[in-house]
Amino acid sequence: MLLSHGGEPLRAADPAGRWTVEQVLALAPDEASRRAGSKLGSAGPWSGAGCDGSGAVWGLCRGSGSKPYQTVVDTTGPAYKCSCPSRKFPCKHALGLLLVWASGESALPAGGVPDWAGEWLTGRRSRGEEKKNGEKAGPAAGGTPATGPADPEAVRRRAERRAERITGGAQELEQRLGDLLRGGLAAAEQSGYGLWEETAARMVDAQAPGLASRVRELGAVPASGPGWPVRLLEECALLHLLDSAWLRIDRLPEPLAATVRTRVGLTAPAEGPSVRDHWLVLAQYDAPDGKLVTRRIWLYGRDSGRMAFLLSFGAAGRSPALALPVGVTIDAEVTPYPGAGRLRAELGRQFGLPSSAGSPPTGGTVATAIGAYGDALHNDPWLDSWPVTLRDVIPVPSGDGWQLVDATGDAALPLTPAALSGPGLWKLVALSGGSPVTVFGACGHRGFDPFAAWSTDADADGAGSGGAEISAAATTSETVPLI
Repeated sequence: MLLSHGGEPLRAADPAGRWTVEQVLALAPDEASRRAGSKLGSAGPWSGAGCDGSGAVWGLCRGSGSKPYQTVVDTTGPAYKCSCPSRKFPCKHALGLLLVWASGESALPAGGVPDWAGEWLTGRRSRGEEKKNGEKAGPAAGGTPATGPADPEAVRRRAERRAERITGGAQELEQRLGDLLRGGLAAAEQSGYGLWEETAARMVDAQAPGLASRVRELGAVPASGPGWPVRLLEECALLHLLDSAWLRIDRLPEPLAATVRTRVGLTAPAEGPSVRDHWLVLAQYDAPDGKLVTRRIWLYGRDSGRMAFLLSFGAAGRSPALALPVGVTIDAEVTPYPGAGRLRAELGRQFGLPSSAGSPPTGGTVATAIGAYGDALHNDPWLDSWPVTLRDVIPVPSGDGWQLVDATGDAALPLTPAALSGPGLWKLVALSGGSPVTVFGACGHRGFDPFAAWSTDADADGAGSGGAEISAAATTSETVPLI
């Protein structure tokens, strides 16, 4: 159901299971697009629509003009093309077409690809094949790179100049933190956010966007409610630790040094070896990042048991290009980026068609999740959270919040304030209905953020209708997104 950009051309295959309506709507860049796409999600506005076994979906949609909009979707990316003027990605026509496709074969039957859609599909998949062959063909195999190699000496000089600027920014930030502590934390509340924003701007000038982001977070702490001085001191200590690590980076072991470089804002390419697996898409969510929109997608490798997350970015007014429906499984390669934990990865080639079936991660207890986060902090002290799966937990109210309690009642993990404010909590409570569920999310010092959940099959292994016995191995394969 989803596949990767740059994947090899797909051969004829049995049609993969169609996406669900929820998976299609999860691709919408915003609520307005979701509503507009839903209005086009019936056969009425469409003509000449169809699909084939290679993952292509196409159709003509009536618009306000004399000519219908030509819309085609390659679900092996997914990738979209529409003749409408919208800058949203995917547009409402692509969403509507996918909703028609999701409703079943009778609404969008299989057929031959029309010329206007086939031209785009052929060009897109040919470029993917050329990219794949280019990666395989090095100088020894007769491959010729499209551009000449960069001058190593020039690259080295640019890296040195940037490192010097970051070092200057880190030293200036150390002075700012020292002044704050000498003047007392109460001064942070009196000076307001302006001084922090000025300091963050200085970090941007020093080409250290990671430091700038952390400084902006510090500026928001005094307005975060009771107990803010403790939180501010904790965050200042972590920022001081990052500054100190950068200023002594030559003394650090390479995995930790790679983590420090990433934390201050230096980028590095994904490096092998690539991992091919059947990856279940667990979650996809967007977050504003200045003028950009950052999209995070979490994957779980069924065979390797490892987690990976993908990052993609959209400029102002445009959503990120990479969008994978939650709950589908893809046979694909991912290549990890350097750094402790090596969770971030780059999606590579995909093989065959995706599947709508996929078992959730095995999961563990609350104590196991907390232990996993503690182990991850050993390698990355600036880690806010760590991806974990909790098995057989029940959401229950606790004081002013909610917590996930082990079915045995031995331990509990509070939900973060952010989790309490969204609709995901009520989806989780409704899915549970007082019974144990499996939940994937992020465990950190603020609590647990749920991203996806699966209900437990209470009828397995002879469990009675009252659900007195719950099989730890029996869960449904349908992924319920919570974010």
